[in-house]
Amino acid sequence: MRTHELKPGRTFGVNFDHGEHFLPSLARFCRDNGIQQGYVPMFLAAFAETEIAGTCQRVEDPEAPVRLPVHLEKVEAMGCGTFSYDPAKDEIVPHVHVTVGLKQQAALAYSSHLISATVQYLTEMLVIEVLAPAMRRPVHTDLWDVPLLTFED
Repeated sequence: MRTHELKPGRTFGVNFDHGEHFLPSLARFCRDNGIQQGYVPMFLAAFAETEIAGTCQRVEDPEAPVRLPVHLEKVEAMGCGTFSYDPAKDEIVPHVHVTVGLKQQAALAYSSHLISATVQYLTEMLVIEVLAPAMRRPVHTDLWDVPLLTFED
């Protein structure tokens, strides 16, 4: 277990509009507001289309993360996540998970890592800035190159 007390900064209510791309819009929101790191305790959304991590194929190594995209359309979504800053690339690194329900299939649900999404109608989100410590997501080569969240003083 790794823990660290977080010093929260500003709290925002954020709406993404119809047709916006979720992850690039989150990055743009952060740039526009001078936010480098934080968390999204929750969001509600409708996505015209989305890709989440998953597969129906047999996986070679069941311990390894599944990074294949599953394409879904016309979903309602709930999600949460964190975002850190990569100083080498000068970019926000989001880590968002969602549960989505297929509206046209009796709300059949899927849950996984969000790869991409296009907003349909709306996204309503809370964003909490974290001032300290520095949040980073270095790649861990011993864990299938998974980028794990770290807290640096």
